Amino acid sequence: MSETESTVGQPDQADITEYNDPTAPWNQAWDQDGSIGNWNDGVIKEFRENSGRVGGAYAGGDLILLTTTGARSGKKHTTPLGPLYRDEIMYVSSFIEDKYPAWWHNIKADPQVTIELGDASYQATGKVLEGAEYDEFAAWVLSENPLLADFQSKIDRPIPLVVLTPLDQG
Repeated sequence: MSETESTVGQPDQADITEYNDPTAPWNQAWDQDGSIGNWNDGVIKEFRENSGRVGGAYAGGDLILLTTTGARSGKKHTTPLGPLYRDEIMYVSSFIEDKYPAWWHNIKADPQVTIELGDASYQATGKVLEGAEYDEFAAWVLSENPLLADFQSKIDRPIPLVVLTPLDQG
């Protein structure tokens, strides 16, 4: 987004407190056919052109680009996600209602990922949390993140939780 473009009328990320908020980015991305389509393409382009900063519905929020290897296709797939933190631990989740996101399945099949954050790009390992580890982490997430807690209250499956750990840089 250029310096002259306006985000007037766009909600601040802190203003979104409920999953069903019609101003939330995930509730605006659907096309006329009810499909998400390629709505991430513009966000990815803008992220890479502006050192990780984007405008529109994501203005002012933290964003990473997560690149995974397709579980079935073997192709690289890049998805913009809002990183969340538990102390120094970076994790990601999703607001897809009816299934787990493709990046979650991809990480289960191949945990090696690339994370772009600002101008930096680094290799990392993604870990899909399961079992007792998931239960403990999810309890913490739901107590600390009202938006994910609200979303969890509206769906019948556990929210996806993936921890992202950078590989040693030295």
